[in-house]
Amino acid sequence: MIPAIHAEFRKVFTTRIWWLLTFVMIAYLGFIVLIMAAAFVLGGDEMTGGGGPQMGKQLAHMLYSLAGPIGYVFPLVIGSLLFTTEFRHKTITSSLLVAPNRTNLLIGKIVVAATVGLLYGIVAIGSVVAVAAPFLEILGDGAFLGEKETWEIFLGTVWVYVLWSMLGVVLGGLIVNQVAAIIILLVMTQLVEPVLSLLPLFWEPAEHVVKFLPAASGTSVIGGSSLDMGMGMSAELGRIEGTFVLLAYVAVFAVAARLITLRRDIG
Repeated sequence: MIPAIHAEFRKVFTTRIWWLLTFVMIAYLGFIVLIMAAAFVLGGDEMTGGGGPQMGKQLAHMLYSLAGPIGYVFPLVIGSLLFTTEFRHKTITSSLLVAPNRTNLLIGKIVVAATVGLLYGIVAIGSVVAVAAPFLEILGDGAFLGEKETWEIFLGTVWVYVLWSMLGVVLGGLIVNQVAAIIILLVMTQLVEPVLSLLPLFWEPAEHVVKFLPAASGTSVIGGSSLDMGMGMSAELGRIEGTFVLLAYVAVFAVAARLITLRRDIG
């Protein structure tokens, strides 16, 4: 397994796509945080519940937690590339020569995905803080970087990026077609789950199902998304429960990938 992990790390850090996605993520998160901060300031009482422009700690937590619900598509896509790139460029054969045991290959990719997710989570938090902290300082209430709740958001975000990357790699191992995998992930994260999350507004019993969706579980790991807090709602699951739900998704799709994709003859 060790050779497989070393080989996967070399693939990640010697190809340009990983670095390109990093810069895209930094720019995207920074832009969204800036827009959201401006929206809350300009919205005044209506968006802050009477807080006016001095939003303080609530606004800080809203902005800092944006990296999770807004940026989680990045670790998903990054994780999926660990598998789909292999099948697209026909390098899966050479990978299996390094790690003939296909279960070890899958585990190796999950380990590497978790490490990459950890790095991306740190970068994501850095991107958000780089934009939000100066903005909050200008407002006069401070950046609240020394608050316990703030660091819980940071740690929760980094951890959920690890989980999302792991989920991405097992989904990539199941779908294998790179274009299809990216389209499916984008549709699920940007359309299907946001629409499903609105179901409890029209049918209350749906909330008992919606809270177990991947996005809602990820929000729970962070401690409630900034967008949810802004609308007066909170995550249904706790951090530990959300973690176990995402790990369950990883386990199910990992088994499916091993039994379906990694049982086939690969030439």
